[in-house]
Amino acid sequence: MDVDAYSFAQRRHWDRLDYLTARRRLTGAEVDEFVALYRRSSQQLARLQSHSPDPELINGLSAVLARARGRLLGARSDTWSQIGYFFTHRFPAAVYRAWLWWAGVAGAFLVVATSIGIWVSGSATARKTLGIPANAESLTAPGGRFESYYSEHPHDAFAAQVWTNNAWVSAIALFTGILILPAAYLLFMNALNVGVSAGLMADAGRLESFFGFLLPHGMLELTAVFVAGGAGLKLGWTLIDPGRAPRAEALARQGRATAAIALGLVGVLLVSGLIEGFITPSGWPAPVRIGIGLVAELGFLAYVFGPGRRAAQEQAAWRSAAAEGERIFG
Repeated sequence: MDVDAYSFAQRRHWDRLDYLTARRRLTGAEVDEFVALYRRSSQQLARLQSHSPDPELINGLSAVLARARGRLLGARSDTWSQIGYFFTHRFPAAVYRAWLWWAGVAGAFLVVATSIGIWVSGSATARKTLGIPANAESLTAPGGRFESYYSEHPHDAFAAQVWTNNAWVSAIALFTGILILPAAYLLFMNALNVGVSAGLMADAGRLESFFGFLLPHGMLELTAVFVAGGAGLKLGWTLIDPGRAPRAEALARQGRATAAIALGLVGVLLVSGLIEGFITPSGWPAPVRIGIGLVAELGFLAYVFGPGRRAAQEQAAWRSAAAEGERIFG
């Protein structure tokens, strides 16, 4: 092998790898390029070590690969960078990777709540079975308990109260998911409560008011509960079926993702709590209040399926490259 010609032909690739290693942030395409260059350069180093008597060339390429390996295995960064990385990468990526689970939870929740609502509406048998008083006027009347619930406390105190309560419910759904049945029961009871309220309000001819008070905050709030429930159930299923990885390793990896989701949902539920505390009882026209809630919901979904999807793909590429680095360097 003509080592000089070989190194001359490949040096631009090694320089490119070194350049990408030094970059603070890489796009998805650059991550893919980095992984490909890293693998190729690692193979070339092994080849040169077998054929080249030039220690300077080997040491130079080894240094490039050592820097790249350090980037793959991660370097320490300041706290604010870590916080920024959490909200731009870790949290949305974890939610995106679990989206099939929480979308399934959302579908099941809506089917159960709708079915119960239809059953309760106009059915004395349903009310008797569920232990609902025959006269629910105190709940469904204009200004009744369903509506007054949102305005009987100061807005700031109410927002803090619902934020704390919803964060607690989501945390239970997340971390009891490993047992599956407790999380499923919690989600069912939430669907039951929504369905019963909807059925009673529909029976009173006040379904428009029901949606006008529930949807502004409820779209984002329920999505957070769905995400929590889906991630929790995914954690439980990992215990049953860890895939190709050892069970302990798979549980640890999914547990870290679940913890990231738990932390991130605190912020999501803060937004829904502010909407519930200040927008839902504001007295503004229902279309305006629902529109604000819809903007918040669409913003969250765009965040998950935009940056979250890209971050998940980037993390998968980094993991693949890190595994390759560990295989080569030991």
